[in-house]
Amino acid sequence: MLSLSDVEAARDRVDDVALRTSLESQRTFSRMTGADVRLKLENTQRTGSFKIRGATNRIRSLTEEEREGGVITASAGNHAQGVALAAKHSGVEALIVMPEFAPISKVNATESYGAEIELYGQDYADAQERAHELAEDSDRTYVHAYDDQAVQAGQGTIGLEIVEDCPEVDTVVVPIGGGGLIGGIATAIKARKPDTRVIGVQAEGAATVANSLDKGATEELDSVDTIADGIATGAVGETTLPIIDDRVDEIVTVDDSETASAMVLLLERVKTLVEGAGAVPIAALLGEKFDIEDDETIVTVLSGGNIDLNLLTTVLERGLVDRGRFVKLRTVMKDRPGALRDFLNIVTNAQANIYEINHDRARQSFAIDATEIEMDLETRGHEHVEEIISKLRDAGFQVEVRT
Repeated sequence: MLSLSDVEAARDRVDDVALRTSLESQRTFSRMTGADVRLKLENTQRTGSFKIRGATNRIRSLTEEEREGGVITASAGNHAQGVALAAKHSGVEALIVMPEFAPISKVNATESYGAEIELYGQDYADAQERAHELAEDSDRTYVHAYDDQAVQAGQGTIGLEIVEDCPEVDTVVVPIGGGGLIGGIATAIKARKPDTRVIGVQAEGAATVANSLDKGATEELDSVDTIADGIATGAVGETTLPIIDDRVDEIVTVDDSETASAMVLLLERVKTLVEGAGAVPIAALLGEKFDIEDDETIVTVLSGGNIDLNLLTTVLERGLVDRGRFVKLRTVMKDRPGALRDFLNIVTNAQANIYEINHDRARQSFAIDATEIEMDLETRGHEHVEEIISKLRDAGFQVEVRT
């Protein structure tokens, strides 16, 4: 099983490539929870993710013969970029197989680090199968995203930094996908500070660890459904499961609404962008998914900041809706002079901000003398939304919430 000496050796291999990321106190989250909350900002890491650590350690552990053959992997995002940049810094050729649907921004970023790209298949499973076929037919070494001890050791360097920069740490909260990140971090934390809790967080739509631990073997999901695509692996690794069983104290899950709200809060209060996987520790913390003692020191690992801009737009809107900061209202009113003015006056006097309004007289599903109004509003919270709806209904408008 992975040991502290493996992680310490990994640090010597990766320290000229991977950044030592900041560990920052966060007053807003501390005030909200009563704990002393710190953020480990791996979203500011090179390539925007912790993945560069494990990839660098794996590639620099290759034999000379393996280096000459090059490396290969499959990934739709963070791991691809980590392997590409690690290979470039190590003077090793890299081939990355990415699904055909992979965001063009991630394809371009991976290619910019010097890797050769092959687009293949409809999803990650197709790309992975193709990568293994190419590895078998060539001298290339396959670099697994998490089910590899050298990769796990590289990720564990985060744990070393946490205990050195925050020796008073009581609890560390880490995302779980395949388990390489938490396996490495837990190994370092438990060896250096055995009494420190390590808590793993999975996305509800991709949760496999609890059942896998119960069965004593990895359980694979037929499909995953989460905005936290960085941890949507569908299965924990065969080599990471025993580490989690031995060194992780608790596993919790969060849903997509909680994750989206955490992403919005991080943008609004901390001025930092994280992807869904990076936000799940904050979602678990603020959702009180585990016990929190007053004034305990909690470090949350924000694992990455790479998010497709189209997905970000959706996530932001969803997060605002969940926090009562954005609402869509619909009403059907008599098509008479002054009706819309009366409706808008109520909204304006309630100090809501109108984003968009749509006025439709042509809908055949209501009376010919009626008109439909749909309106997007910026609001201050759930109580503000209820206040607006109550005032509209008191004035005789039949209001329907569309979000």
